[in-house]
Amino acid sequence: MTTATAASTQPLLIELRTEELPPKALQKLGLAFAEGIRKTLDQHHLLADDCGITDFSTPRRLAVLLSAVLPQAPDLSYTEKLMPAKIGLSETGSISPALAKKLASKGLEHLSAADLITESDGKQDYLYAKGIAAGAMLADALQQALDYAITHLPIPKVMRYQLADGVSSVKFVRPAHELIALWGNDIIKIQALGLTSGRTTLGHRFMAPQAITIASPDTYEKQLHDEGKVIASFTARKELISQQLQSQAQALGATIGAGPEVDALLDEVTALVEHPTVYVGEFEAQFLQVPPECLILTMRLNQKYFPLFEPATGKLTSRFLIVSNMHVDNPVHIIEGNQRVVRPRLADAQFFFQTDRKTRLADRVAGLATSVYHNKLGSQLERVERVRQIARYLAGQLQANTEHADRAALLAKADLGSLMVGEFPELQGIMGAYYAKADGEPDDIVLALKEQYRIRLDTPVNADTLTSTVLFIAERVETLLGIWGIGLVPTGERDPYGLRRAALGMISAFEQLQAGGYLAINDSASLRLPELLAFAATTFAPGVLSSTCGAEVQAFIYERYRNQLNSDFDRNVVDAVLALEPALHQVHARIQACASFAQRPEAESLAAANKRITNLLKKADTEHGAVDPGKLQEPAEQALAQAINTLKPQAQAQLAQGDFTGNLATMAQSKDAVDAFFNDIMVMADDPAIRANRLALLADLHQVMNQVADISRLAQ
Repeated sequence: MTTATAASTQPLLIELRTEELPPKALQKLGLAFAEGIRKTLDQHHLLADDCGITDFSTPRRLAVLLSAVLPQAPDLSYTEKLMPAKIGLSETGSISPALAKKLASKGLEHLSAADLITESDGKQDYLYAKGIAAGAMLADALQQALDYAITHLPIPKVMRYQLADGVSSVKFVRPAHELIALWGNDIIKIQALGLTSGRTTLGHRFMAPQAITIASPDTYEKQLHDEGKVIASFTARKELISQQLQSQAQALGATIGAGPEVDALLDEVTALVEHPTVYVGEFEAQFLQVPPECLILTMRLNQKYFPLFEPATGKLTSRFLIVSNMHVDNPVHIIEGNQRVVRPRLADAQFFFQTDRKTRLADRVAGLATSVYHNKLGSQLERVERVRQIARYLAGQLQANTEHADRAALLAKADLGSLMVGEFPELQGIMGAYYAKADGEPDDIVLALKEQYRIRLDTPVNADTLTSTVLFIAERVETLLGIWGIGLVPTGERDPYGLRRAALGMISAFEQLQAGGYLAINDSASLRLPELLAFAATTFAPGVLSSTCGAEVQAFIYERYRNQLNSDFDRNVVDAVLALEPALHQVHARIQACASFAQRPEAESLAAANKRITNLLKKADTEHGAVDPGKLQEPAEQALAQAINTLKPQAQAQLAQGDFTGNLATMAQSKDAVDAFFNDIMVMADDPAIRANRLALLADLHQVMNQVADISRLAQ
């Protein structure tokens, strides 16, 4: 920005009025439009240091107000390095053709040889052009700014439409009708999308349809509000809607609920109205016999209503709030119209639910044979059979109810053929749980169906949720192996089958199994990821998965874990632990132990020594046998052998007990012996037998030292 006097600046307003813009993109479009204008004018040094920016976006307009804009940018001194003097000037000192072309490309063709300066860069003489460039004019820069802002909007889908001349056509998110460009009280003539800037706009489509002449940028927002019945600020409209929703809900002794779905709906209705007013609607209580998720979804998704809930229980009520784009003294027609519209939707949901109930959930399983999961992986029924086998395996490893795990896997996708899920795919699993409960299925199976689509598990597993956890893991293992195995690997930001989400979900399940006591911290054998992946791979038909699929998926899961852990722990500590690919449920405990070890005074020295040992063993590249005590000739190597023999049993016992902190603390006691060894002993001795024995001693130390983590990764 540029320092300027208050008298030399004026506020600037740009408004582009359009047909109704896509609501889910409106806020982003408004912010991007404002930033595009600001960024370009700032690059031209046309904004004062204290220039504020206000963005506006309504269903039918994008606008920005900049509070302090210069009519012309200050003149700027410039220095352009051109080319070597011997190339740029002829023998007579005149400009060469090459230099003339260079000057023209930089808009400096008016300069003569006498205007150029020759300076040495230490190697040869170069020609420079130095001077004062006139500052950019606002009118020219504003045209560039508008062009930039329009072309860089995050438009979800472009449309082509014909202009008023009946011949030309342009591309934009929606047809544009008017353009305002005001600097102070003056119109700046710019053009875009077949429009030429002026100072008129329209207000609310119904409440104030007449044209509005904007006097100045500073009066824009107030004129739209007073004359046009339009609240131009997205933020102000959203806050007003939120206040009205809360006020109406409290007056009725209810709540609109909370969560991302409510927040997203608030953003969407803010983008649908220009003058919001909230009214109360009601539907027949008989519809409350339908699962509430169905009614809530149809009201929010299809009608953009806010269902109301009992504050104490969270139970759905028969009332809802309507965010209308009209304020009227008697809203009875608006309310009745909305109630009339929502009633068939609720009746449809009731019909779907009652019709679906006539067929048992288990009887729908066979129909999955005609539903394709993926053309390379077969039908949904084939997938169900794979998940069933994996679920039984998991149940056996975790001492869960194998029959219940198998039954949950059998029924998991059965609701895909129901009318309700056909209408509302978002209710997969939820409807299956309702139908299973109605069929008399055990509670843990019902819960497993309901929670199978959760993103992650966030509470310790208990007896009631063990079947859910088994199904949760089985479904994700099958997805990861199947989708990865046919080559649909996530790339960049693309992950259409949610493999990253599936991996993180699996990780959370192992963490919560440990938290619930089903995987003891000292148990590294009950449920190992490599064995789980290997078994799951056998459930696929021969030749479907690549031979390296299991190893690649395992590496992918650990990499996702690494990315997650790096946000909370030191990267070196995370790398040290995950280098061993320990049991998933032990990772957190190992990281905490390793982080504690890294703070010890011995850590730096031992990590460096361990790194040196790793390099020596790699360089030797031979099998290392047992240490021969008779070949330990030097006191330092004898002392190290004694330290290993003393500390090793204690460290191994601590590891077996899951005391990772104690294990590393025990091995920290070897520091003096390790330091003395490397100070006094030449490992790569000339005598092959001595050298081999010393390498065997280091291999023994390396194995004991790195039971919890590869501490060489802690070396800086």
